[in-house]
This record gives sequence, structure tokens and C-alpha cells, in this order.
Amino acid sequence: MIKSMTGFGRCEIVTKEYKVSVEMKAVNHRYLDLSIKMPKKFNFFEASIRNLLKTYIQRGKVDVFINYEDYTDEKVCLKYNHSLAEEYMNVFRRMQEEFGIDNDVKVSMLARMPEILVMEQEPEDEDQMWKQLSEVVEEAAKKFVESRILEGEKLKTDLLGKLDYMKELVDFIEERSPAIVQGYRQKLEDKVKELLENNTLDEGRIATEVTIYADKICVDEEMVRLKSHIDATRKELEAGGSVGRKLDFIAQEMNREANTTLSKSTDLEVSDRAIALKTEIEKVREQIQNIE
Repeated sequence: MIKSMTGFGRCEIVTKEYKVSVEMKAVNHRYLDLSIKMPKKFNFFEASIRNLLKTYIQRGKVDVFINYEDYTDEKVCLKYNHSLAEEYMNVFRRMQEEFGIDNDVKVSMLARMPEILVMEQEPEDEDQMWKQLSEVVEEAAKKFVESRILEGEKLKTDLLGKLDYMKELVDFIEERSPAIVQGYRQKLEDKVKELLENNTLDEGRIATEVTIYADKICVDEEMVRLKSHIDATRKELEAGGSVGRKLDFIAQEMNREANTTLSKSTDLEVSDRAIALKTEIEKVREQIQNIE
């Protein structure tokens, strides 16, 4: 399967106690660039979230948004500081002895002393939190990948059509090349006959000139390599997977061969096809930029 680097995925889980939602969106990028925005209570899980997402995504600039709403009452507990209360009572007894006064401290008074009774947030169950969070993140990632595959199949269909057209252009140039050489030979013979009038033509010299010309405009190697690159691109598209970088390299090589072909051309029809070939290769390269 071919995957596009653009995609979107969303998942939301709502219970009586909480609501967790995850949204993911991406555009093309040379490497994997993950940006995660989430509540502070989930910061501890950032590394785990990244590792989970990397199993689904290889390339792209991906923005991840995580939202959490807690529907339960705030989970707090009352903590009694026994050691501090003991210190308070020791101080009160010393004061009684030193000043000769009654120690009338009662529990209600002691409880009002600073830091004797404090409200604390109950610690979260990290395993349970990760279970809740990872379930939503993974489901969002799956939907994200599905959208990438859907878009990737459209890219594949478009690219295969462009490759078919490029193959037609290459075939035309291959078929046209011998006719160009033959036409040059005929023009050369006609010109020499005109200059020599009734004198005999030097067939050897004519053959040498034609050979030099044919060698100068020969694009056989370029056409062979172009066909090979077109076949390789088609093969990679059919095989699927993360082939974006490899296809980009192949497209660069195709562009190089098309440039060489255009520079060698002395024929208008071949030049037109070479220009069309360069234009189509550029379109292919633009599309490949969107493949993971």
C-alpha cells in the first residue's frame, strides 16, 4: 500500500468519569516530526506516546492534540501529620512547666495548628491512566493511517497514469531516432551532389560524417535508462510501503536523462517530446513529495 503523508485521524472515548479525545493531522516532511500538545497530567507519557505513534508513522510533520476532561469530584484526601502534632504537644508541655500555666490544649485546637491536617491530591494510577490514554491514541493513529492509505491510493493511480504517458514519449523518441539519422544522410548526400554536380560521391566520407552525427545525437543509453527508471518506479508503487525517498531519488535520475536527451536533440519532434517528458517528470516529483 502507498501512503500519503497528508492525513487526519480522530478518536474520542467518553465515560461517566472522563472524556479523552485525540486528533492527529499531518503534512509532508522529509523526516518524522511529531508535535504533541496535551494536558500536564499526561506529560509523563510523552515518550511512550511517541514510541506508539512511530509504529504507525514513518514520515511527515504530525500534529497531535490530546484533550482530557474529568467528570468526577476532585480526588483529595486528608492527611494527619503525627510527628508535627507530637512536636506541638511537647512545646505546649514545656510552656506549661516554664510558665506554670494550665495545658488546656484540646484536639480541636491542635487540629487548627498549621500543617497538622492537610488536603492532598490522591496519586493517580499511572497504569490505568496509560491504559485509557494509549487506547485512544492508538485508535486515532489507526484512523490516521487509513486516511493516508486512501489518499495514497489516489496518488498511486495518478502516478501510474503519468508513467504510462512517459513510456509513450520514450517509445516515440526511440522510434524517431533512426529516421533522424536517415534524414541527415539524405540531406548530406543531396548537398554534396549539388556541390560536386556530376562528380562521383565519396560514400566512405558520407558514411563517416553520418556516423559522427549519429553518435552526437544518439540517445539510446538515455532511453534505456529512462525505461528502466519508469519500470522501477512502477515496481515500487506496486510493492508499496515507505517508498517516498526512494522514488524521489529515481525521479531525479529520470530528470537527468531527460535533460541529456533534450540537449542532444536536433529534431523538433524529439525536442517537443523531451520537453513533455521533463514536464511530466516534474509533476511526478511533486506527487512523490506527498508519499510517505
